[in-house]
Amino acid sequence: MIHEVFGVHPGVIRKSAPVFVRAFFMILCAGALAAGCLAQRGSGSMTIVTPGSGQNILYGDVRVDESKTGDSKPMTFTIVLSMAGGTVIGRQTVGNGQRYRFNDLADGDYDVVVELENRQITRDRVRLYSQPSVGKTDVRHDIELELRPTGVTGKGKAATISADDVYKRTNANQQLFESAEKATNEKKYDQSITGLHQLVENDPKDFQAWTELGTAYLLKDAYDDAEKSYLAAIDARPQFFLANLNLGRLYLGQKKFDKAVELLTSAVKIKPDSADANQLLGEAYLQIKKGSSAVTYLNEAIRLDPQGKAEVHLRLALLYNAAGMKDKAAAEYESFLKKRPDSKDRKKLEDYIKENKKP
Repeated sequence: MIHEVFGVHPGVIRKSAPVFVRAFFMILCAGALAAGCLAQRGSGSMTIVTPGSGQNILYGDVRVDESKTGDSKPMTFTIVLSMAGGTVIGRQTVGNGQRYRFNDLADGDYDVVVELENRQITRDRVRLYSQPSVGKTDVRHDIELELRPTGVTGKGKAATISADDVYKRTNANQQLFESAEKATNEKKYDQSITGLHQLVENDPKDFQAWTELGTAYLLKDAYDDAEKSYLAAIDARPQFFLANLNLGRLYLGQKKFDKAVELLTSAVKIKPDSADANQLLGEAYLQIKKGSSAVTYLNEAIRLDPQGKAEVHLRLALLYNAAGMKDKAAAEYESFLKKRPDSKDRKKLEDYIKENKKP
């Protein structure tokens, strides 16, 4: 999966293999609305530790559109979480519209696999990274599946899987990609960069490979090369969400705020339901002193992910307080405490609310 940096999602969407799902139906779309995270700390390096001792939470809803099938039989899916390419952390069985949740996860890369009738139908790479100023990180990773009639009569017909933003590679290029991805996960960035350069020389249109190359450069603090790689990904596919999001984050970290607004605006247009893209765009607008636009996108981030984006209430409160709108700041602090009642700053925030909240 393609890696998404500083906040949410990733993923090589691997070449799909035929699977037998249910007669006459085909899963045509298996996409993640949001995903897991790589965040920069200090120099931009990432720490990967053993699972089970962390404080991150990964959760999401599984939604299946069965409107085109006419099939009333309930479907259940198994969500399998494992360390990237390694140890299985846990399994959960969920139905349409139900939520999965994995607690106490350490920082690192994870694979979220969806199985139907003991067959894998989609896999996403999620990167979790707790933020020092916040502590635990709640990451929401929704999974949407769509069932459609195949139009084929008869029993036992094969169904195939496809996914948004799948890039079909030759077997040789796919092996290069997977080797490079493994090298990135093992912090062998030079090895990853060498392999990805060979891949994009073989196929300059591989936008996923360009995006992964940008992330490998970013992890080496080679920001100019990271920028060039992300731009090459966008040139190959302007509507590729992760390339726009990652480059927008890079610009935001470099304080190139006008460029950040441009790229993050594109990311929000591509995926309006991304809480991360909306939050980052709001932050970029704050930096160029366009508070009204910032508030719009920050509030949208909260609406899209009320729990995962609880800390955005604090950002809004600071904004309102600086503008002298202390009653609105108090309301934001109050909303935050409802979602994070165990906050270490609870007493201080309650004192502010008591002093500034209007009757």
